[in-house]
Amino acid sequence: MTDYVLSDETRAKLKRVSTASLATALFKRGLRGQFIQGVLPVAPKDEVMVGQAFTLRYIPAREDRNAITVFKNHDHPQRVAMETCPPGHVLVMDSRKDARAASGGSILITRLAIRGAAGVVTDGGFRDAEGIGKLDMPAYHARPSAPTNLTLHEALDINVPISCGDAPVFPGDVMVGDKDGVIVVPAHLAEDLADECLGMESYEDFVLEQVLGGAQIIGLYPPTSDAPLEAYAAWRAKTGR
Repeated sequence: MTDYVLSDETRAKLKRVSTASLATALFKRGLRGQFIQGVLPVAPKDEVMVGQAFTLRYIPAREDRNAITVFKNHDHPQRVAMETCPPGHVLVMDSRKDARAASGGSILITRLAIRGAAGVVTDGGFRDAEGIGKLDMPAYHARPSAPTNLTLHEALDINVPISCGDAPVFPGDVMVGDKDGVIVVPAHLAEDLADECLGMESYEDFVLEQVLGGAQIIGLYPPTSDAPLEAYAAWRAKTGR
Protein backbone atom coordinates (compact mmCIF):
# COMPACT_ATOMS: atom_id res chain seq x y z
CA MET A 1 0.00 0.00 0.00
CA THR A 2 1.15 3.55 -0.58
CA ASP A 3 0.22 7.14 0.13
CA TYR A 4 1.86 8.21 -3.12
CA VAL A 5 -0.21 10.42 -5.42
CA LEU A 6 0.84 10.55 -9.06
CA SER A 7 1.30 14.18 -10.07
CA ASP A 8 0.16 15.61 -13.38
CA GLU A 9 3.81 16.44 -14.14
CA THR A 10 5.02 12.87 -13.62
CA ARG A 11 2.03 11.45 -15.50
CA ALA A 12 2.88 13.68 -18.47
CA LYS A 13 6.52 12.55 -18.40
CA LEU A 14 5.57 8.87 -18.30
CA LYS A 15 3.27 9.35 -21.28
CA ARG A 16 6.40 10.16 -23.28
CA VAL A 17 8.35 7.00 -22.41
CA SER A 18 8.10 3.38 -23.50
CA THR A 19 7.60 0.23 -21.49
CA ALA A 20 10.93 -0.93 -22.95
CA SER A 21 12.80 2.01 -21.42
CA LEU A 22 11.06 1.48 -18.10
CA ALA A 23 11.92 -2.23 -18.15
CA THR A 24 15.59 -1.39 -18.64
CA ALA A 25 15.54 1.21 -15.87
CA LEU A 26 13.87 -1.25 -13.51
CA PHE A 27 16.38 -3.96 -14.48
CA LYS A 28 19.20 -1.61 -13.46
CA ARG A 29 17.59 -1.50 -10.01
CA GLY A 30 17.34 -5.29 -9.79
CA LEU A 31 13.63 -5.49 -10.65
CA ARG A 32 13.13 -8.06 -13.42
CA GLY A 33 9.51 -9.15 -13.13
CA GLN A 34 7.50 -5.96 -13.54
CA PHE A 35 6.29 -6.47 -17.12
CA ILE A 36 2.86 -8.11 -17.25
CA GLN A 37 3.32 -11.26 -19.30
CA GLY A 38 0.85 -12.45 -21.93
CA VAL A 39 -1.16 -9.23 -22.11
CA LEU A 40 -1.64 -7.05 -25.19
CA PRO A 41 -3.84 -4.09 -26.15
CA VAL A 42 -7.42 -4.98 -27.05
CA ALA A 43 -6.87 -2.33 -29.72
CA PRO A 44 -3.61 -0.35 -30.00
CA LYS A 45 -3.82 3.30 -28.91
CA ASP A 46 -1.41 6.07 -29.85
CA GLU A 47 -1.46 7.58 -26.34
CA VAL A 48 0.44 5.83 -23.56
CA MET A 49 -1.70 4.62 -20.65
CA VAL A 50 -0.56 5.97 -17.28
CA GLY A 51 -2.36 5.70 -13.97
CA GLN A 52 -2.13 4.30 -10.47
CA ALA A 53 -3.37 0.77 -9.87
CA PHE A 54 -6.76 -0.02 -8.37
CA THR A 55 -7.05 -3.78 -8.11
CA LEU A 56 -9.64 -6.55 -8.31
CA ARG A 57 -8.81 -10.15 -7.39
CA TYR A 58 -10.61 -13.17 -8.80
CA ILE A 59 -10.39 -16.68 -7.35
CA PRO A 60 -11.57 -19.90 -9.02
CA ALA A 61 -15.36 -20.04 -9.10
CA ARG A 62 -17.16 -22.61 -6.98
CA GLU A 63 -20.48 -23.62 -8.52
CA ASP A 64 -22.61 -23.19 -5.40
CA ARG A 65 -21.40 -19.60 -4.99
CA ASN A 66 -21.57 -18.25 -8.52
CA ALA A 67 -25.04 -18.61 -9.98
CA ILE A 68 -26.20 -15.77 -12.25
CA THR A 69 -28.32 -14.51 -9.34
CA VAL A 70 -25.23 -13.25 -7.50
CA PHE A 71 -25.52 -10.06 -9.57
CA LYS A 72 -28.63 -9.18 -7.55
CA ASN A 73 -26.17 -8.40 -4.75
CA HIS A 74 -25.36 -4.68 -4.98
CA ASP A 75 -22.09 -5.38 -3.16
CA HIS A 76 -20.82 -7.79 -5.81
CA PRO A 77 -17.07 -6.97 -5.97
CA GLN A 78 -16.84 -6.90 -9.77
CA ARG A 79 -19.62 -4.33 -10.04
CA VAL A 80 -18.36 -2.36 -7.05
CA ALA A 81 -14.88 -2.17 -8.60
CA MET A 82 -16.32 -0.60 -11.74
CA GLU A 83 -18.12 2.02 -9.65
CA THR A 84 -15.31 2.82 -7.20
CA CYS A 85 -12.10 2.79 -9.27
CA PRO A 86 -11.01 6.43 -8.93
CA PRO A 87 -10.82 8.63 -12.03
CA GLY A 88 -7.29 8.64 -13.46
CA HIS A 89 -6.55 5.18 -12.06
CA VAL A 90 -6.10 1.89 -13.92
CA LEU A 91 -8.27 -1.06 -12.90
CA VAL A 92 -5.98 -4.09 -12.76
CA MET A 93 -7.55 -7.54 -12.51
CA ASP A 94 -5.96 -10.76 -11.30
CA SER A 95 -7.72 -13.45 -13.34
CA ARG A 96 -5.03 -16.06 -12.69
CA LYS A 97 -3.93 -15.90 -16.36
CA ASP A 98 -7.13 -17.78 -17.22
CA ALA A 99 -8.89 -16.37 -20.30
CA ARG A 100 -11.38 -19.23 -20.63
CA ALA A 101 -13.99 -16.93 -19.08
CA ALA A 102 -14.20 -13.15 -19.31
CA SER A 103 -12.94 -10.76 -16.65
CA GLY A 104 -15.56 -8.26 -17.83
CA GLY A 105 -17.46 -7.09 -20.89
CA SER A 106 -18.08 -3.98 -22.91
CA ILE A 107 -20.92 -2.58 -20.77
CA LEU A 108 -18.90 -2.69 -17.55
CA ILE A 109 -15.73 -1.43 -19.21
CA THR A 110 -17.65 1.38 -20.91
CA ARG A 111 -18.97 2.41 -17.50
CA LEU A 112 -15.39 2.41 -16.22
CA ALA A 113 -14.32 4.63 -19.12
CA ILE A 114 -17.20 7.06 -18.64
CA ARG A 115 -16.23 7.40 -14.98
CA GLY A 116 -12.79 8.61 -16.07
CA ALA A 117 -10.51 5.63 -15.54
CA ALA A 118 -7.12 5.83 -17.23
CA GLY A 119 -7.30 2.20 -18.40
CA VAL A 120 -8.04 -1.41 -17.56
CA VAL A 121 -5.79 -4.48 -17.49
CA THR A 122 -6.52 -8.17 -16.98
CA ASP A 123 -4.37 -11.24 -17.41
CA GLY A 124 -7.55 -13.02 -18.51
CA GLY A 125 -9.89 -12.08 -21.33
CA PHE A 126 -12.69 -9.66 -22.17
CA ARG A 127 -16.01 -10.45 -23.79
CA ASP A 128 -17.41 -8.05 -26.39
CA ALA A 129 -13.77 -7.18 -27.07
CA GLU A 130 -14.55 -5.35 -30.30
CA GLY A 131 -16.67 -2.82 -28.43
CA ILE A 132 -14.01 -2.38 -25.75
CA GLY A 133 -11.41 -1.78 -28.45
CA LYS A 134 -13.47 1.11 -29.83
CA LEU A 135 -13.31 3.01 -26.53
CA ASP A 136 -10.81 5.84 -26.20
CA MET A 137 -9.69 4.33 -22.89
CA PRO A 138 -6.83 1.82 -23.25
CA ALA A 139 -7.64 -1.79 -22.39
CA TYR A 140 -5.31 -4.79 -22.16
CA HIS A 141 -6.08 -8.50 -22.00
CA ALA A 142 -4.78 -11.91 -23.05
CA ARG A 143 -7.45 -12.61 -25.68
CA PRO A 144 -11.20 -12.32 -26.30
CA SER A 145 -13.38 -14.63 -24.25
CA ALA A 146 -17.17 -14.94 -24.56
CA PRO A 147 -18.15 -16.92 -21.40
CA THR A 148 -19.35 -14.85 -18.44
CA ASN A 149 -16.86 -14.41 -15.62
CA LEU A 150 -19.04 -16.54 -13.32
CA THR A 151 -18.16 -19.59 -15.41
CA LEU A 152 -14.67 -19.76 -13.90
CA HIS A 153 -14.04 -16.67 -11.75
CA GLU A 154 -15.35 -15.32 -8.48
CA ALA A 155 -14.60 -11.66 -7.82
CA LEU A 156 -13.50 -11.53 -4.21
CA ASP A 157 -11.20 -8.66 -3.15
CA ILE A 158 -10.93 -5.00 -4.10
CA ASN A 159 -7.75 -2.93 -3.85
CA VAL A 160 -5.47 -5.57 -2.37
CA PRO A 161 -2.03 -6.70 -3.61
CA ILE A 162 -2.44 -9.04 -6.58
CA SER A 163 -0.56 -10.84 -9.30
CA CYS A 164 -1.29 -9.90 -12.90
CA GLY A 165 0.55 -11.80 -15.62
CA ASP A 166 3.11 -12.90 -12.99
CA ALA A 167 3.88 -9.29 -12.03
CA PRO A 168 3.22 -8.14 -8.46
CA VAL A 169 0.81 -5.21 -8.36
CA PHE A 170 0.23 -3.19 -5.20
CA PRO A 171 -2.57 -0.62 -5.01
CA GLY A 172 -1.11 2.74 -5.96
CA ASP A 173 1.68 1.35 -8.15
CA VAL A 174 1.96 3.20 -11.44
CA MET A 175 0.79 1.29 -14.50
CA VAL A 176 2.26 2.26 -17.86
CA GLY A 177 0.94 0.69 -21.05
CA ASP A 178 1.92 1.13 -24.68
CA LYS A 179 1.60 -0.96 -27.86
CA ASP A 180 4.08 -3.51 -26.45
CA GLY A 181 2.13 -4.16 -23.25
CA VAL A 182 1.97 -3.03 -19.62
CA ILE A 183 4.64 -2.55 -16.97
CA VAL A 184 4.21 -2.00 -13.22
CA VAL A 185 6.29 0.80 -11.72
CA PRO A 186 6.56 0.69 -7.91
CA ALA A 187 5.11 3.94 -6.64
CA HIS A 188 8.27 5.05 -4.83
CA LEU A 189 10.27 4.84 -8.08
CA ALA A 190 7.82 6.58 -10.39
CA GLU A 191 9.29 10.07 -10.33
CA ASP A 192 12.93 8.98 -10.65
CA LEU A 193 12.13 6.61 -13.49
CA ALA A 194 10.09 9.21 -15.35
CA ASP A 195 13.07 11.55 -15.46
CA GLU A 196 15.59 8.81 -16.21
CA CYS A 197 13.55 7.30 -19.02
CA LEU A 198 12.94 10.64 -20.69
CA GLY A 199 16.72 10.89 -21.01
CA MET A 200 16.90 7.32 -22.33
CA GLU A 201 14.26 8.05 -24.96
CA SER A 202 16.16 11.13 -26.07
CA TYR A 203 19.43 9.23 -26.43
CA GLU A 204 17.73 6.41 -28.33
CA ASP A 205 16.25 8.92 -30.80
CA PHE A 206 19.80 10.19 -31.35
CA VAL A 207 21.12 6.64 -31.78
CA LEU A 208 18.41 5.71 -34.28
CA GLU A 209 19.25 8.80 -36.33
CA GLN A 210 22.90 7.78 -36.31
CA VAL A 211 22.11 4.17 -37.30
CA LEU A 212 19.87 5.32 -40.15
CA GLY A 213 22.84 7.41 -41.28
CA GLY A 214 25.06 4.31 -41.40
CA ALA A 215 26.74 4.36 -37.97
CA GLN A 216 27.74 1.04 -36.40
CA ILE A 217 26.12 0.09 -33.13
CA ILE A 218 29.26 -1.04 -31.26
CA GLY A 219 30.32 1.69 -28.86
CA LEU A 220 27.25 3.75 -29.68
CA TYR A 221 24.53 1.74 -27.97
CA PRO A 222 25.21 1.64 -25.14
CA PRO A 223 27.84 4.38 -25.23
CA THR A 224 31.21 2.96 -24.17
CA SER A 225 33.40 6.00 -24.77
CA ASP A 226 33.20 9.79 -24.60
CA ALA A 227 32.82 10.24 -28.36
CA PRO A 228 29.14 9.23 -28.71
CA LEU A 229 28.22 11.19 -25.59
CA GLU A 230 29.92 14.27 -26.98
CA ALA A 231 28.08 13.80 -30.28
CA TYR A 232 24.83 13.35 -28.34
CA ALA A 233 25.42 16.58 -26.41
CA ALA A 234 25.93 18.43 -29.68
CA TRP A 235 22.76 16.81 -31.09
CA ARG A 236 20.77 17.94 -28.05
CA ALA A 237 22.05 21.48 -28.38
CA LYS A 238 21.05 21.48 -32.06
CA THR A 239 17.63 19.86 -31.66
CA GLY A 240 16.58 21.17 -28.26
CA ARG A 241 16.15 17.60 -27.00
